[in-house]
Amino acid sequence: MTNRTISQLAWVFVLLFLVIAARQAYVQVVEGPAISERPGNPRHAVLDANRGRILATDGSVLAATQGGARTYPLGAALAQTVGYLSVRYGTSGIEDAYDLALTPPDTSGDPVAQFHQIVDSFQGKQGVSKGADVVTTIVPAIQVRLYDELSRHARGAGVVLDPRSGAVLAIASVPSFDPNRIDAIFSQLNADESSPLLNRAIDGLYPPGSTFKMFTASAALDSGTVTMASTFEDPGYLQVGDFTLHNNESEVTGTADLTTAFALSSNVDFAQIALKMGVDTFYDYLAKFGIGDSVDFQLPSARDHVPPKSDIVPGELAQMGFGQGALLMTPLRMALIGSTVAGQGNEPRPYLVRQIVRDGAIASVYPSEALATPISADTAADVKKMMEAVVARGTGTTARIPGVTVAGKTGTATNPEGRAHSWFVCFAPAENPRVAVAIVVENGGYGADVAAPIARDVLETALGNVK
Repeated sequence: MTNRTISQLAWVFVLLFLVIAARQAYVQVVEGPAISERPGNPRHAVLDANRGRILATDGSVLAATQGGARTYPLGAALAQTVGYLSVRYGTSGIEDAYDLALTPPDTSGDPVAQFHQIVDSFQGKQGVSKGADVVTTIVPAIQVRLYDELSRHARGAGVVLDPRSGAVLAIASVPSFDPNRIDAIFSQLNADESSPLLNRAIDGLYPPGSTFKMFTASAALDSGTVTMASTFEDPGYLQVGDFTLHNNESEVTGTADLTTAFALSSNVDFAQIALKMGVDTFYDYLAKFGIGDSVDFQLPSARDHVPPKSDIVPGELAQMGFGQGALLMTPLRMALIGSTVAGQGNEPRPYLVRQIVRDGAIASVYPSEALATPISADTAADVKKMMEAVVARGTGTTARIPGVTVAGKTGTATNPEGRAHSWFVCFAPAENPRVAVAIVVENGGYGADVAAPIARDVLETALGNVK
């Protein structure tokens, strides 16, 4: 074999090597990201083994990977919100919303990063990076109390906020499930008509009933439609065109000022207030509160259902004044309305994740801020006084806590599919609120009988854990 033949053969091998190298580079750089995202890619198992943790505000673990499996210490108490991680069924909740942060950086399409990993391995360093830790605002003691109280009922939800910041201290939905067993029970959960996978606290839509009188009173006072001295006549019914509306159980509150009408929860009086306000003013304040818009939250949440302004007739407006008609709200939204009153008219932006920690250093911080200021501080102070009267001498006396001034509003929301939903929204201590609670129990009946005692017990636990 001549030198020329050897040289030509060498060039053939060089060319073949370049083709292979080019192909490998194409797979790594161009196709790598798409390949890495395939569900069947075994590299996910490597990445999930080093997935970051989800932590409570005190540093206790809400989700972590141990022995190759994802574990959830609070189990069903926080299942829909923390979510689950499954090779077969994917992710949900925080596990889904913060998947990019929790998952270690995937270097399958980054040859430079891969080179650094090789160098690190020669130096005895860890070859695969860890995912970031996601630190939430959840307070475990409050979370467990909220879930335990709700679990006494078939279906319901609750949200506990710090009205000063919007931090979500606890959030629960029942029925729930054990996320530690998600692969074994997912098919059963998915077929369950009670929808245990649904996070009712942020995705459940309910008529708010009389808890919505917090909004109607706020809008009417702030717009100058009524004053605290205004009086109303309630004979137990109100005729609006061809439509007649009544109080619960056809109660009659007679002649009353605004505080008494609120404390005794007169539907007739608040229907009159809504009609006096008129459609334009009513809808202006819906917009100021953001009602009907998506809540600016870190997890996807349902948009309130507010009927189009153009469709509103007097009978519908009258019902909306006391939280009925076509209005549908989430417990999160009602907690925000209560927090707005507690916060001197400032509506806080709710947040669940307060920071992301990567390699021991804080990588991202989510500060508290106001969403809007829909009402004045004076209006908020007046509504707060009325909410105090509800608990002191009105429909919400079952929410009293010895030594604490509680401000609240009951709701008994009728629905066409069965018994009324039981609502209660409250905050305390009224002089300097640091905890706000919204509770709904589906088909629970009177708000004072079911939701208010739950809110009271949760509020009591929260006040002992929040300074």
